[in-house]
Amino acid sequence: MKTPQTLFCERVLLPEGWTSDVMIGIDDGGMIVSIQPGRTRDADSMLAAGPVVPALQNLHSHAFQRAMAGLAEKSGSTDDSFWTWRETMYRLVERMSPDDVEVVATKLYSELLKGGFGHVVEFHYFHHAVTGSGRSDGFEMSARILRAAETAGIGLTHLPVFYAHAGFGGIAPNDGQKPFIHSVDGFLSLLERLAPECKAVGARLGLAIHSIRAATPDEMRVILSSEHTGGPIHIHVAEQEREVEDCLAWSGRRPVEYLLDEMPVDGRWCAIHATHMTPDETMRLARSGAVAGLCPATEANLGDGIFPATDFAAQAGAYGIGTDSHVATSVAEELRLLEYSQRLRDRRRNRLAAGPGTSSGRTVFDAVLKGGAQAAGQQTSGIHIGARADLVVLDGSNPFVGTSTGDQVLDRWLFALGSEAVRDVMAGGQWVVQDGRHRNEDEINRAFREVLLKLA
Repeated sequence: MKTPQTLFCERVLLPEGWTSDVMIGIDDGGMIVSIQPGRTRDADSMLAAGPVVPALQNLHSHAFQRAMAGLAEKSGSTDDSFWTWRETMYRLVERMSPDDVEVVATKLYSELLKGGFGHVVEFHYFHHAVTGSGRSDGFEMSARILRAAETAGIGLTHLPVFYAHAGFGGIAPNDGQKPFIHSVDGFLSLLERLAPECKAVGARLGLAIHSIRAATPDEMRVILSSEHTGGPIHIHVAEQEREVEDCLAWSGRRPVEYLLDEMPVDGRWCAIHATHMTPDETMRLARSGAVAGLCPATEANLGDGIFPATDFAAQAGAYGIGTDSHVATSVAEELRLLEYSQRLRDRRRNRLAAGPGTSSGRTVFDAVLKGGAQAAGQQTSGIHIGARADLVVLDGSNPFVGTSTGDQVLDRWLFALGSEAVRDVMAGGQWVVQDGRHRNEDEINRAFREVLLKLA
């Protein structure tokens, strides 16, 4: 598809705020090369069919889990939790081939684009899928993720995950975890092999450590002292109360406390979930410069708890959003749940708004745009010269959108409309979604349907 050279926006959210009559120039590589306010549309430019905002970064994805959305909603014989949900996930993994994973990831990424995301950070720990001759190696499975992102047209930060143990203190992995496991040497070799592959397709490469319970301190230190730590570093931490209890029993410290005490946490890091923190941990994580990676829909689905977002934001902590297990795939649903969870806990409204008279939607949108860019390893965020052209066009024909002014556009999208407000999405200068449909929608849906039938 031909890259548009200029896009005329009657209203666009730039870093300095809402701006009218802006001409955006985009080069053949999909980068923004000019932004000119106060212009009139010329005959050669494309017209954005509604207000334009930056596409957000999804900072936490396990793509294969989209195939199990809705399959863990049947009550078990005990109190259901993350730990019972995990057994359903293990059973799914044992039935998925590399081909299946690629199809599911492609479908997911097309849905994320339709939901208003332009970039995804794939926290990839499904390294060894079942094949006709045994199990795939980690390189093949990562290559499938790279190909899925390329087919869908979404920007990608790829994070292969080090996962070695079933619990704190180096407990041997159980059978359900075998598709995820690496040795330290094997993991570092995988990163070395992936570096040129990611560069060739324009994907960023970082790394992740699954969790403190899945890697020993010595293993973590070897990985973090390697030459492969120039990109983002992500880790699950303090997602469940049992994890906190087990960490206390093992180390005498809580997970976030232990991580900050023992590891070189800084702005490269993203602490995924970080749900269960004391006020001191909240303050220390905020001051570390790391991003808190929040996944409100998944955290609600699993019954994990509520992140202390108001306290974290008050400490100037950076945060972003992801969709994790992908029970939801839209910007609006994640941001709505983030704000609403704070309201339900506090029994007050507009908890994350920057101050009196400010918009809750604008506050959280700006915050997750900045935090998401940091967690994805991007230098800057938003619509500016030198940035990748990742843009969302909201539907100007929708009465709510068309009659809104300023930040009302965001508030109505995020709190009243959801994905129905997303009309067109550009990723890397290419229109990947137009009129609410992905450019390869029919083909992607056919392949996805076949995989679901196989897994049923």
